[in-house]
Amino acid sequence: MTMRIAVAISGRGSNLEALLRALQPGAPAEIVLVVSDRVKAAGLAHAKSREIPAMVLPDPADAPAWLQLLREYQIDLLVLAGYLRLVPAPVVAAYRGRIINTHPSLLPAFGGKGMYGERVHQAVLESGARETGVTVHLVDEVYDRGAVLAQSRVPVLRDDTPERLAARVLQVEHRLLPAAVLAAAAAGRPVPLEGSGVGSQETGGGSQESGVGSQELGTQAQSPNSQLRGHS
Repeated sequence: MTMRIAVAISGRGSNLEALLRALQPGAPAEIVLVVSDRVKAAGLAHAKSREIPAMVLPDPADAPAWLQLLREYQIDLLVLAGYLRLVPAPVVAAYRGRIINTHPSLLPAFGGKGMYGERVHQAVLESGARETGVTVHLVDEVYDRGAVLAQSRVPVLRDDTPERLAARVLQVEHRLLPAAVLAAAAAGRPVPLEGSGVGSQETGGGSQESGVGSQELGTQAQSPNSQLRGHS
């Protein structure tokens, strides 16, 4: 059975576009709804051009409105792809283990309320970290705290600016998020993404050894029961 996916966005929707490219006809998952908290979110055009229902929530904190939409479209998985607001707690409770988020750092480093977009990359550079990356994780009631499903590393270069670093991280995000969604569709639920491990982490998330160098941008799978500090 094809997994029915809703994607929530707040901006241009480049991760939505990456998902649409990955989920071609015959894929085990299909995007059947796009939700935004912003009427002028540019990413809504990606949905409209493909005749996917695109809805704007008048009040993003209105849990009954969320639940009505998700149930009306029989959503199996909610993907936060550049969605900047906190999903209401009753929605998280109703869809526990069926909401995932992508964040442009190696959580738990550089996560939490207010940490999104260029703010994340500026903080990475100011910290002196030698690497950053992308995290896909389950969503709970706190920003960026849910269990990690996959991570992919990106080296920080000596001449990086927030814009340059953001561009490289986004390229990785456009690969990791579709891979995590396809893995969820195959398993029938979000699962840790199997793949290459990552080496020692210099961004405050601890040390994990493997034979994969940072240039290889491998993925890191962690137990879905692990809890991290800090959805963007």
